[in-house]
Amino acid sequence: MNTGCNYVHSSIIWKYTRVWIPDPDEVWRSAELTKDYKEGDESLQLRLEDDTILEYPIDVQSNQVPFLRNPDILVGENDLTALSHLHEPAVLHNLKVRFLESNHIYTYCGIVLVAINPYEQLPIYGQDVIYAYSGQNMGDMDPHIFAVAEEAYKQMARDEKNQSIIVSGESGAGKTVSAKYAMRYFATVGGSASDTNIEEKVLASSPIMEAIGNAKTTRNDNSSRFGKYIEIGFDKKYHIIGANMRTYLLEKSRVVFQADDERNYHIFYQLCAAASLPEFKELALTCAEDFFYTAHGGNTAIEGVDDAEDFEKTRQALTLLGVRESHQISIFKIIASILHLGSVEIQAERDGDSCSIPPQDEHLSNFCRLLGIEYSQMEHWLCHRKLVTTSETYVKTMSLQQVVNARDALAKHIYAQLFSWIVEHINKALHTSLKQHSFIGVLDIYGFETFEINSFEQFCINYANEKLQQQFNSHVFKLEQEEYMKEQIPWTLIDFYDNQPCIDLIEAKLGILDLLDEECKVPKGTDQNWAQKLYERHSSSQHFQKPRMSNTAFIVIHFADKVEYLSDGFLEKNRDTVYEEQINILKASKFPLVADLFHDDKDSVPATNTAKSRSSSKINIRSSRPLMKVPNKEHKKSVGYQFRTSLNLLMETLNATTPHYVRCIKPNDEKLPFHFDPKRAVQQLRACGVLETIRISAAGYPSRWTYHDFFNRYRVLMKKRELTNTDKKNICKSVLESLLKDPDKFQFGRTKIFFRAGQVAYLEKLRADKFREATIMIQKTVRGWLQRVKYRRLRTATLSLQRFCRGYLARRLAEHLRRTRAAIMFQKQFRMLKTRRAYLRVRRAAVIIQSFTRAMFVRRNYRQVLKEHKATIIQKYARGWMARSRFQRQRDAAIVIQCAFRRLKARQELKSLKIEARSAEHLKRLNVGMENKVVQLQRKIDDQNKEFKTLSEQLSAVTSTHAMEVEKLKKELAHYQQNQEADTSLQLQEEVQSLRTELQKAQSERKILEDAHNKENGELRKRVADLEHENALLKDEKEYLNNQILRQSEAESSQSSVEENLLMKKELEEERSRYQNLVKEYSQLEQRYENLRDEQTPGHRKNPSNQSSLESDSNYPSISTSEIGDTEDALQQVEEIGIEKAAMDMTVFLKLQKRVRELEQERKKLQVQLEKEQQDSKKVQVEHQNNGLDVDQDADIAYNSLKRQELESENKKLKNDLNELRKAVADQAMQDNATHSSSDSYSLLLNQLKLANEELEVRKEEVLILRTQIMNADQRRLSGKNMEPNINARTSWPNSEKHVDQEDAIEAYHGVCQTNRLLEAQLQAQSLEHEEEVEHLKAEVEALKEEMDKQQQTFCQTLLLSPEAQVEFGVQQEISRLTNENLDFKELVEKLEKNERKLKKQLKIYMKKVQDLEAAQALAQSDRRHHELTRQVTVQRKEKDFQGMLEYHKEDEALLIRNLVTDLKPQMLSGTVPCLPAYILYMCIRHADYTNDDLKVHSLLSSTINGIKKVLKKHNDDFEMTSFWLSNTCRFLHCLKQYSGDEGFMTQNTAKQNEHCLKNFDLTEYRQVLSDLSIQIYQQLIKIAEGLLQPMIVSAMLENESIQGLSGVRPTGYRKRSSSMVDGENSYCLEAIIRQMNSFHTVLCDQGLDPEIILQVFKQLFYMINAVTLNNLLLRKDACSWSTGMQLRYNISQLEEWLRGKNLHQSGAVQTMEPLIQAAQLLQLKKKTHEDAEAICSLCTSLTTQQIVKILNLYTPLNEFEERVTVSFIRTIQAQLQERNDPQQLLLDSKHVFPVLFPFNPSSLTMDSIHIPACLNLEFLNEV
Repeated sequence: MNTGCNYVHSSIIWKYTRVWIPDPDEVWRSAELTKDYKEGDESLQLRLEDDTILEYPIDVQSNQVPFLRNPDILVGENDLTALSHLHEPAVLHNLKVRFLESNHIYTYCGIVLVAINPYEQLPIYGQDVIYAYSGQNMGDMDPHIFAVAEEAYKQMARDEKNQSIIVSGESGAGKTVSAKYAMRYFATVGGSASDTNIEEKVLASSPIMEAIGNAKTTRNDNSSRFGKYIEIGFDKKYHIIGANMRTYLLEKSRVVFQADDERNYHIFYQLCAAASLPEFKELALTCAEDFFYTAHGGNTAIEGVDDAEDFEKTRQALTLLGVRESHQISIFKIIASILHLGSVEIQAERDGDSCSIPPQDEHLSNFCRLLGIEYSQMEHWLCHRKLVTTSETYVKTMSLQQVVNARDALAKHIYAQLFSWIVEHINKALHTSLKQHSFIGVLDIYGFETFEINSFEQFCINYANEKLQQQFNSHVFKLEQEEYMKEQIPWTLIDFYDNQPCIDLIEAKLGILDLLDEECKVPKGTDQNWAQKLYERHSSSQHFQKPRMSNTAFIVIHFADKVEYLSDGFLEKNRDTVYEEQINILKASKFPLVADLFHDDKDSVPATNTAKSRSSSKINIRSSRPLMKVPNKEHKKSVGYQFRTSLNLLMETLNATTPHYVRCIKPNDEKLPFHFDPKRAVQQLRACGVLETIRISAAGYPSRWTYHDFFNRYRVLMKKRELTNTDKKNICKSVLESLLKDPDKFQFGRTKIFFRAGQVAYLEKLRADKFREATIMIQKTVRGWLQRVKYRRLRTATLSLQRFCRGYLARRLAEHLRRTRAAIMFQKQFRMLKTRRAYLRVRRAAVIIQSFTRAMFVRRNYRQVLKEHKATIIQKYARGWMARSRFQRQRDAAIVIQCAFRRLKARQELKSLKIEARSAEHLKRLNVGMENKVVQLQRKIDDQNKEFKTLSEQLSAVTSTHAMEVEKLKKELAHYQQNQEADTSLQLQEEVQSLRTELQKAQSERKILEDAHNKENGELRKRVADLEHENALLKDEKEYLNNQILRQSEAESSQSSVEENLLMKKELEEERSRYQNLVKEYSQLEQRYENLRDEQTPGHRKNPSNQSSLESDSNYPSISTSEIGDTEDALQQVEEIGIEKAAMDMTVFLKLQKRVRELEQERKKLQVQLEKEQQDSKKVQVEHQNNGLDVDQDADIAYNSLKRQELESENKKLKNDLNELRKAVADQAMQDNATHSSSDSYSLLLNQLKLANEELEVRKEEVLILRTQIMNADQRRLSGKNMEPNINARTSWPNSEKHVDQEDAIEAYHGVCQTNRLLEAQLQAQSLEHEEEVEHLKAEVEALKEEMDKQQQTFCQTLLLSPEAQVEFGVQQEISRLTNENLDFKELVEKLEKNERKLKKQLKIYMKKVQDLEAAQALAQSDRRHHELTRQVTVQRKEKDFQGMLEYHKEDEALLIRNLVTDLKPQMLSGTVPCLPAYILYMCIRHADYTNDDLKVHSLLSSTINGIKKVLKKHNDDFEMTSFWLSNTCRFLHCLKQYSGDEGFMTQNTAKQNEHCLKNFDLTEYRQVLSDLSIQIYQQLIKIAEGLLQPMIVSAMLENESIQGLSGVRPTGYRKRSSSMVDGENSYCLEAIIRQMNSFHTVLCDQGLDPEIILQVFKQLFYMINAVTLNNLLLRKDACSWSTGMQLRYNISQLEEWLRGKNLHQSGAVQTMEPLIQAAQLLQLKKKTHEDAEAICSLCTSLTTQQIVKILNLYTPLNEFEERVTVSFIRTIQAQLQERNDPQQLLLDSKHVFPVLFPFNPSSLTMDSIHIPACLNLEFLNEV
């Protein structure tokens, strides 16, 4: 086949020219001329690539030389039409190089995208790649299926014309996958605007259609056995609104028969794999090998495919598309019934003309049961048929073969009807009621097929490909014609292959299909008769042939190849006959779905369905050719006619749309990854029309250059006088006319120059020769210069050596003289030093002797004193020990006696209690006691009153006897003094004697103890010595190990600390990023909610007055101005928010839970206090049994225990209520859609909250009452104690002789009692504190012990580890310790803050009460004065200073927000204080705080936040407005912090600024809301800036020539002249980006934005520039060159210079550009040796392995002097980078936003210094 044949002029066939020659194995082989070719030579002398010499013959008459090879610079081009020599070997070689060396599977060939199946998953289809291709021109990026999809989407939006993507190729070439990725692109880019998720449904149809329409073949494991055309509908905004699917020619024969190593449709095997599921037990399925229809092909499994998992995906897709579970079960029943039908056993009778089915055949019974039909009827009509004549009806038996054929026909028909039903249901699910504006169709259809045995299916497939090829040829021809006419060049008719005769052979009148239908109508028509008719009718046709050795086959010469078809089975398949009796049985099924499948409407032509679907898609299509008339009804029902009709409809649709072509190529038949078989590839290239495209292009002017690109590329061929002309067009014309003598070789268009094939290669040769001459001249000059430089260097070196030698000799002499003088000086100094040292030695010895002598005398005196002191201490301790031992013995004896007595009494009492407990009277008494408890408690109060009276009477009696007692005490004292003088001497003697005896005993015991102590001491000393020796060894070893550890860790310590800091920073950044992403998602959801609300309720809306606007616009609770967990506030909040809002806010519930926990703790404290009181009361009861107080104490104890039990029961109630609340909230979270139930549950919530609050108040009062009763009882007990001692006791007071009045004595006694009570209370408090402190210290000691044990264990463990592990372990321990400390500190800070907030809340409440009281008093006084005054008095107010507060009335709030927020323009405030609205708002807030008006504060803040949001929503694309409100929001936030009263924010305040702080409210929650609002504004600002910058980046950074003349322009293909590229499209330079950056910077600085935020803004923008530029570099082959790297480095340096000029270099923006910097360096580095690979790996640390390899694969030289990167070098790079754990993502995330940090930046302005301009119209604000 001479497709793309080149005729090359002999003048360019010179020595060393490379050509292509045919080869039987490799199709084409490269060779090089060893000798110049001259016209008339009969052969060429060639050298092959393996250095073999070959003589290639040439036809002298035609003078046709071999195909020429393209220059190396053109090898690997993205577009095949960019090749200078366009022919088959060039195309094949270019595809092979791209596929094998660069692993590029996509290549353009004019308007066709050639896709080679890699048989391997490639990471080039992610979301990042979709976004990278979105919005790009087709020729700007690397070839990709996404580029074709984007081109179709863009043309649909621009031209408002429907589009089609036609995907074709052989089975296994990847058609289905390509179509699937195209649909995924549309679903991502044109996602639905509503919540219908139609794009997900479109994608969900793929697994369903693959399950029921794909099967394993010998060529493909997932081959589509039907064609489909999917129309994806779009609205006017080009969002997906629906879809529609048409199917063509399902291969029904596969249901009943499969070739070897093939499978049936996937759904059968998936259903068998899931047969063990419980819901599928009734299907009676087993493994696939057990069924006839699934075991034909042999192997039923596919390697790497899990049928059960795929079946689950199929079921999920069916559910997503709205197929009910019942319908799914019915579908699976029908599929299972087909398997059972195929396994029915049919037995032939003896006569051979009839057959039967065994009775109760298992498979037939399952078939009938699953389809709901009668077994007997189906059994009968499977073996019989009905013959109807005009007079009567016969029932005839059938032979075995006829029955099998009828059964198979029935199975095929059932499956075909089910397939159609599923397709129809999918279309219903994808249908939309919205008006469709346009659509994009994706055609996934079978390619040209030829097998050893070709039947009816292959004939229809090849017929469809003939029609598609005709449409493709005409479209390509049309585009070429339009291009020439557009450029206004002479148009000559190009002869291209027209396959209309072949199509007429098939579909014309009395064509193949027409004769087939005629034969089907003949009662006894056969395939042989039909073949004979074909021979007779079409034997003269040039596209029809008869095989020599067969009378039943025929040959059709298609555009791709000759195909021999076997006529056997054509008639049967065309008729597609199913017996009517069997269909009637199925129509009578008891299952509705089965009956519907075989309804009469279903029996009509499927083309009508497609026509209906066409009409539903609202496409007006006019046929280019009239449809063939249908002769009769029978003709309609033939499969051939149906396929021809649907194919004509498809061609009408395609002709009415703009087509885009994807040709899939299968590189090998073995399915090996990245293996290229040239023979198979050439076959498919010829069959799919790629070479026809090349031939049409080569016949005209395939190479095209714009005048600008041609001038830049071939400027070196121009002369100086030609360059003086300013018109580039004229320069190019004059140059070409001088270089190319033949005017037919080129044409000048309006904007481009057109070249014939091979002319660009000739120009490239001339350019290379020019460069070679210039290079030689440069080399000559440079070498001469190098030699001159070398001579000068040698001469200079010689003179330098001489100079240095002479200097060295002079310096040596001077050194000798200097050393001699120094030796003399050294001798002098040494002698002096020696004498001085001798003197000092003698003096030091004398001083030492004196000091030792004096020390000896002092030590003697000290030892004497020490001995005396120790003797005294020994005596003291001996005497104390003797006294304590005696006391201990006596006390132990007493305790033993007490224990024995108490045990005896306890046993007796226990025995009596047991007897009493068994009696019924005891139970009665208990009950009576329980009932009379309340009465006893009341009586107790009366008894205590009576007791008080009796005690007062006793007090008077005691005072009367006081005098008598005093006299008696005086007498006793005198008597005691006399007796004491007489007895003292005797007592002393006895004590001395007893002490002596005890001393002797102690001495004897001491001797015994000393002996034992000496023995133990000796043993211990010995053991200690051993341990000290071991310890010394261990210390030495430890020091040695520590030294080693220190040596090893010194170098690592700094690095580890840096890494820790980096990790902590990274974690902080990630946490901040996650939070800000949540804020961003919240804002998006909020925006979406508002949009939906706008759609539902158009017009003016008004919020309820009792609903907080802040709560509707933010996710933060606005209960009050401080965080107080009070239940009353929580209840009030729930009532104000309403039931619906309470469902979304869980703060109320959490606060209630917190309050319950606090009450639980308080209950425990009271319980402990009650237990202590019970213990104290028991002790008092034991001590005062004789005082008659037993009854009262019992009553108190019973009352307290009763109260405690009641409290416990109430607490249990509260817990139960809390659990009910939790259940109610959990149920509400699970039932979001049930509005009625939600209102009930939350009404229950409110009721229970109120009840719980009331119960808590009641419990509070009871607890207070209980506390007061306990304290009263305690005081009475203490008073009783203090009154008990005998007041008559006589003491030796100094004034006892004086007379004391009785009343004074009583008063003194009462004073002493009160003092004693106070002292006792203080003593008890101190003792309790002491005990608590001791317990606390003990706990600390225990904790320290545990910690010391842990440290010892860790130390022992570390000694066992290696030094590196010891260091790492130590670092981990330190980190964990610091973390625990930080957590403790955080808890402490939270507790303190909580306490502070509570105190502030209480203070606010008290202040409000005081102010209300003062206001009431002032009102009353004014009323009184009003009545008293009779005339009015005019009072003049003194002028006061402005306090920095602004007052406004409540009704003016809306006007304030409108003038200050909603209608404010940033230009109005030019020249004023930056952020003036923020200061004004704060002054209004401050006045509301001053007046303690929390509602006003809440309302103003909420209105402000909502107003800012409305402004930003309205101006969502205005950078100045967004930055204005970002700066004001941040300043407002800083003001709330600076004047909050928190000491952390007041460090930089002046005294005047501290006076302006808020006094009453804590606005912490609103600060958080404003912080989140600032984040949202910042993200909107970044989005706007990126939208302005993004169109400039690629053009300015990659395409524009910042350094003029550096980049060379390479030949461009068809895609560079794509229809998506609008003429005059804007191109930007780097100065445009810098101007835009200057504009951003000026706006941000003028509006007073914080410098730290400005740094973060430009860091984000520079990251976006880096990501977009690098992503485009990774997806553009033409950009990966040395000159592009140079341009990039220059552009980056300019951006860095701009950063330094604006003082933004500290922002980290340069670090974000590091990947792009390294990519530019990578393009400029040398790429040959192993050292180069190591340098690249060490340099490119910010690039991933995948990115480095991609850039090296894309690297393209711009001229012949550069070399491509070899495959071996790339493999070396990959081997060295294997250790990296880089992510698999190729592209950078250009949508990534760094987390923003808003640092606190206080203002130096005071509020009283701010002036409000009149332009704001804020006259209603009053300065306070």
